[in-house]
Amino acid sequence: GAGAAAGRRGGCSSAMSLRERSPGGAVEAGEDAAAALAEPDGPDRCLSLLPWDRFSAWLHCVCVVGFDLELGQAVEVIYPPHSKLSDKEKTNICYLSFPDSNSGCLGDTQFCFRFRRSPGRKVSLCCFLDQLDRDLPVYLKKDPAYYYGYVYFRQVRDKSLKRGYFQKSLVLISKLPYVHLFRTMLKQIAPEYFEKSEAFLEAVCSDVDRWPPPIPGKILHLPIMGIIMKLRIPTYRDKPGTTPIVQNIHQADAQISMALPTVHEVDLFRCFCPVFFHIQMLWELVLLGEPLVVMAPSPSESSETVLALVSCISPLKYCSDFRPYFTIHDSEFKEYTTRTQAPPSVILGVTNPFFAKTLQHWPHIIRIGDIKLPGEVPKQVKVKKLKNLKTLDSKPGVYTSYKPYLNKDEEIVKQLQKGVQQKRPTEAQSVILRRYFLELTESFIIPLERYVASLMPLQKCISPWKSPPQLRQFSQDDFMKTLEKAGPQLTSGLKGDWIGLYRHFLKSPNFDGWFRSRQKEMTQKLEALHLEALCNENLVFWSQKHTEVETVDLVLKLKNKLLQADREQLPVKIDTLKKLQTHINDIILALPDDLQDILLKTGTT
Repeated sequence: GAGAAAGRRGGCSSAMSLRERSPGGAVEAGEDAAAALAEPDGPDRCLSLLPWDRFSAWLHCVCVVGFDLELGQAVEVIYPPHSKLSDKEKTNICYLSFPDSNSGCLGDTQFCFRFRRSPGRKVSLCCFLDQLDRDLPVYLKKDPAYYYGYVYFRQVRDKSLKRGYFQKSLVLISKLPYVHLFRTMLKQIAPEYFEKSEAFLEAVCSDVDRWPPPIPGKILHLPIMGIIMKLRIPTYRDKPGTTPIVQNIHQADAQISMALPTVHEVDLFRCFCPVFFHIQMLWELVLLGEPLVVMAPSPSESSETVLALVSCISPLKYCSDFRPYFTIHDSEFKEYTTRTQAPPSVILGVTNPFFAKTLQHWPHIIRIGDIKLPGEVPKQVKVKKLKNLKTLDSKPGVYTSYKPYLNKDEEIVKQLQKGVQQKRPTEAQSVILRRYFLELTESFIIPLERYVASLMPLQKCISPWKSPPQLRQFSQDDFMKTLEKAGPQLTSGLKGDWIGLYRHFLKSPNFDGWFRSRQKEMTQKLEALHLEALCNENLVFWSQKHTEVETVDLVLKLKNKLLQADREQLPVKIDTLKKLQTHINDIILALPDDLQDILLKTGTT
């Protein structure tokens, strides 16, 4: 991994890392890796990474899944050959890479799935990639427990084969949720792969192994088989709802370049079209982490719809499990379909008619027909009681007995209907819908943000000589009291039972996840303020008035503080850290020689 790579190239330390080096002179292997990845052709070629290190920043591996008459679905190729997949992972990939036989997908189909990683594998390049993860918006951060599979499936008649059909899937396995990027990439490479096979796959992978790292906020140029994809990964600093445009500049060189408008977004309007009149109710169900099943005719429709649902509460992160395409062979099938307990907080996308029976006890079921873009205004699809859903031949619609907390927003429905009548392009409809969801989510979350910020102790409570103060406890009653004057009515005209919606949300996994990340941020901010306070003290003067034992104790504590700042990436200015390091050195130099030697050796590696 990166550590070993860094060890082998220990002699070379001229490369700048993405972040300034830590003041103690300790540089993590990941930072050298970062430097090498960021500047592939810079002067520091002695820092070049091991083969496949760049590839692993984007993909775990590429698989080819075929159909064998004896074995059924089987993984035929894994590339690069050293990629590790457990047997359970391979089985999941096999079954999830083919549409259910009843979907009758002839020709080429693209979709995606998500499955649990087997525990216990160490990731190389770990510290470097974590560093990149920090700059992402929360809903794009990697979930270390899951992989995504991006599939390009081809099924065509072939008389020469026993079954009469050629069936194969090219699958990209990655931890990154960049649906649109990998979808675009597969569109470029899969058709050619089916004609050319192995050697072509090798060439594709060595192209990916030349990509720059997935750094958020930079315009990246990713070459793939003679084409350059240009894109920008969002950062948490971007204003929600804005996408900086990547311009497609005509270059004089021979390579064709294509600009990707997004790395992760799906076509929201197309996905929500079949359930057009219930978008607001679906937003509530996703926000509250309610168990949801999407029953669709094919994996591409099920996966797109599940991803659209998960993204509709952005910039909030959907914290429960979601499966864009789920089959009866899935390793979690039993766990998720058992009737002995209430359905779990997950969103499942399914296509097998068997699920109509297995999941009919689920509280909310979205049934969609073929997704076609409406030439006319979609018809009002009624919300139906669940008892009407007996078979998958049931009509499209939302089957639930849920009563939304908020009154219906007629404005957005009118606006989108008007768009359909005026033949407004679907991209423009998606932009309107995305903005609508964003404003709704922000109106809901701002009062919570405001209340949680008030739990932060005042700056004057921070003393350099005491541990940093704790955050105050979250009190549901206190929060509810703030809603009268500073509730969602300040930013949203929607009426309804907002209080009921908040009560329900506070019990949900999405609240838990959101609050935990806020807590972590604020605790780190307190640690950072504590460091600043220490820096502004005259520590050498203090040490002269105290015993050697107390001074040594202070030095060790300060060194720990520096290590913690680096390890947890505390939001501290580099100058503060340098100043603290200077304080430490000055204190040590004022001590007797024997103590100096010991203290200079401890805690700096």
